Amino acid sequence: MPSTNIAETWKKNLLVQQIMNYKEVLWLNGDYFMTNEATMNLSLSEKDILEAEQRLERFAPYLAKVFPETEEKGGIIESPLTNIVSMKTELESRYNVSIHGEMFLKEDNKLPISGSVKARGGIYEVLKLAEDLAMKNNMIHHDDDYTRFSHSQFKSFFSNYSIVCGSTGNLGLSIGIMGAVLGFNVVIHMSKDAKQWKKDLLRSKGAKVVEHSDDYSKAVEIGRKQALQDERSYFVDDENSRNLFLGYAVAALRLREQLKEKGITVNKENPLFVYLPCGVGGAPGGITFGLKTVFGHGVHCFFVEPTHSPCMLLGLMTKQHSNICVQDFGLDNQTEADGLAVGRPSRFIGEFLKHLICGVYTISDNELFSLLHLLKDKEAIKVEPSAAAGIAGPVVLYRNKENHLVTGQLEKATHIAWSTGGNMVPEDIWYSYYEKGKIITHK
Repeated sequence: MPSTNIAETWKKNLLVQQIMNYKEVLWLNGDYFMTNEATMNLSLSEKDILEAEQRLERFAPYLAKVFPETEEKGGIIESPLTNIVSMKTELESRYNVSIHGEMFLKEDNKLPISGSVKARGGIYEVLKLAEDLAMKNNMIHHDDDYTRFSHSQFKSFFSNYSIVCGSTGNLGLSIGIMGAVLGFNVVIHMSKDAKQWKKDLLRSKGAKVVEHSDDYSKAVEIGRKQALQDERSYFVDDENSRNLFLGYAVAALRLREQLKEKGITVNKENPLFVYLPCGVGGAPGGITFGLKTVFGHGVHCFFVEPTHSPCMLLGLMTKQHSNICVQDFGLDNQTEADGLAVGRPSRFIGEFLKHLICGVYTISDNELFSLLHLLKDKEAIKVEPSAAAGIAGPVVLYRNKENHLVTGQLEKATHIAWSTGGNMVPEDIWYSYYEKGKIITHK
């Protein structure tokens, strides 16, 4: 059945009608499985995540050498887990809710090298490609010193290969920065939603940027076609890449250790609620897979999307996944949350995680700017608009406590809002976000 016909059938649904009117909504997944059974028949497992972590550890000495900002942590790319006590108090007061348990911000806005959650998956995929090529050509072995990747012979070798991807911004930054440092020819196809400063930064790092007047899906399509024309060209497929997915999933292993350090227990009786901004679905999908693999029924993951771009919500709710797009429902896919400006969800993520995602809520651009403003005032933390999306998560759930999926789960909960980017935003641009949020918050 054509996607437009599917959409017409669903337009009679009350929740869909609210979505079509750009209202903020919460959808809870009736197919959500709260036990480890949901991961038993998947094509990826904890073994794959551990292998990805080991690869990152092999490359750590190299990263510490070529990116001095990672030297203090030995080349490990990781972000802090910050208890946002003042922001939680502000949320309770502002929205008249009582949030039980502690609330944290997973500050991927502070990830080194490319300053966003995409540093996890994007950098990992480029490193895996580099390792695969080097091993295939007998240039490196697993037990070698990986700082050798910084030598001129490796850069000269990688200059014979190209890396191509389509991006709204942050994935392009991670691919472009890492690929160029290794010596690859990098071509990033940027959608119309991508911010100019991100394009400029990529060019300054040595990547070629191709600008498009269409949205994310078109940029990906053209990038994929270009890569197929050259056998030495590698396409990073944000919609379907298992390497990106596993790079993101490693975050769960790191988070487990951070929670242990803070004395926080995660199990069915002491659940963890995690709120993840979602564009095409790769980053939140990989993190969710990792978290469910590590914590099982002790963790519940919610995606959050802009009211103008709820592609994952619509794909999951209709069970059509990438067969439909937001435009089928009359939505314009226009949002200031550039990393989330995606009209069609991943062909891989929705189907793969259909039993692991607890729910999806939507948020307006005005609310994103307001939360960005408040986070700076209350916690002195700077994020970009899309990265503020998860902060509203506890408020959304506590306003819907009567729902069967969360009843009885919130009294002993720990909450984590995943902050996906921000520290590379130029100061003047970030300040304009802050001022816009200030006006919205206090008018």
